[in-house]
Amino acid sequence: MTLTITEGNLKGQEFTFETRTTCIIGRAKDCYPKIPDDDKHRTISRYHCLLDINPPDIRVRDFGSKNGTFVNGEKIGQREAHQTPEQAANIKFPEFDLQGGDEFKLSDTFFRVGIALDPEIAKTIKSEKPPTIPPNQPQLWEMLKAFLLKAVGGDKNIGVLGDYVLRKELGKGGFSLVYLAEHKRTKEQIALKVMLPKVAANQRAVNWFLREVENMKYLKHPNVVSLKESGYADETFFFTMEFCNGGSVVDLMEKRGVRTLPVDEAVAIILQVLDGLSYTHNVEIPNVKLADGSFGKGQGLIHRDLKPGNIFLANVGGKQVAKVGDYGLAKAFDLAGLSGQTLTGSAVGTLGFMPRQQVINFKYVQPEVDVWAAAACLYAMLTGCLPRNLQGQDPFLAVLQSDAVPIGDRTSAIPKPLAKVIDLALIDNPDIYYKSATDFKQALVNSMS
Repeated sequence: MTLTITEGNLKGQEFTFETRTTCIIGRAKDCYPKIPDDDKHRTISRYHCLLDINPPDIRVRDFGSKNGTFVNGEKIGQREAHQTPEQAANIKFPEFDLQGGDEFKLSDTFFRVGIALDPEIAKTIKSEKPPTIPPNQPQLWEMLKAFLLKAVGGDKNIGVLGDYVLRKELGKGGFSLVYLAEHKRTKEQIALKVMLPKVAANQRAVNWFLREVENMKYLKHPNVVSLKESGYADETFFFTMEFCNGGSVVDLMEKRGVRTLPVDEAVAIILQVLDGLSYTHNVEIPNVKLADGSFGKGQGLIHRDLKPGNIFLANVGGKQVAKVGDYGLAKAFDLAGLSGQTLTGSAVGTLGFMPRQQVINFKYVQPEVDVWAAAACLYAMLTGCLPRNLQGQDPFLAVLQSDAVPIGDRTSAIPKPLAKVIDLALIDNPDIYYKSATDFKQALVNSMS
């Protein structure tokens, strides 16, 4: 997919997108495509509009800019003359799906959408996409459950799951369902997860995602949920992974009927999470795609979706052990283009655990995004709140334009040395403060001593 500027002072500039991403157009220095911050482009906002791209699909949303965004001559978003940018941030303007040949305009700058289909993809894409199944609709769960029943029934086309019996549902998300399964002979318990693409999956996307999953199988650490088996059948991905009998941190808090955890317990959980992250960020992976397109040894994997619901607890020898779960699966699924255009419809909770660097650049994969997310998890466990106030306004703009609320403003129960470290860890403008899980862990330990 290409965006070509056809009119305006930047005429001739072209931007190409080959994979799933989001980007923000505006005059701010971290936008892409970035509009010059000069008098010729002053009528374009710093954060003007959001593009949600999953080639060949592209969607645009205006952020309540002063002069609006126009698609094929029709205005799709603009705040009223009397409204401030802060007031406009409370309005969610409609999204608009673009097609090849469409034009959208920001002031005097025109962008034209161009779409070219990769010949290899063209060979594998189906002639028609299946009907989109909205998340949390009953038919989605029926399809996933039917797959699970076939799998544990020994369907020869699915393979490795025939020796397991389903015991109970553990959870579900927008595209996935997780069950507890038990091996018929050994009685080993595992978590069995299935994921159903929201869009027709071409073979390249399937292969890319399964290769990412294979990399995750190399993660072996006491504080990381281990991935055992994976596969793809009947247009459905399936995984078997280590079962954590304590559920997630969210489950723990719901079971207790509380919004917060004691300081000592919450910090102990996050220290273990940081151990897991330190390992995964530095582990050697034998077969990753390198910058030149070849395959070789690579170092480190990034989670990109850490939140309390992905921190699992297990009872090991009478002690509570925290484990980072769902390692990279959701984001790899997204980056493969298998979940359609989802970021513009993301739940506030997910954006609440993402630093601004990740919102600006969806594919941003520096380890510090996980470190920031770990600090956000600790903040939520101690206060019952997200670091930023996202409710009542466009959550994307809130992440871009506001800082985390100091934890002392949420509760006075946090020791000041600890509060200072958490506040530092949640700095993400212009850069994330703690660059490594080790640095953040050491700061936490020092604050508690």
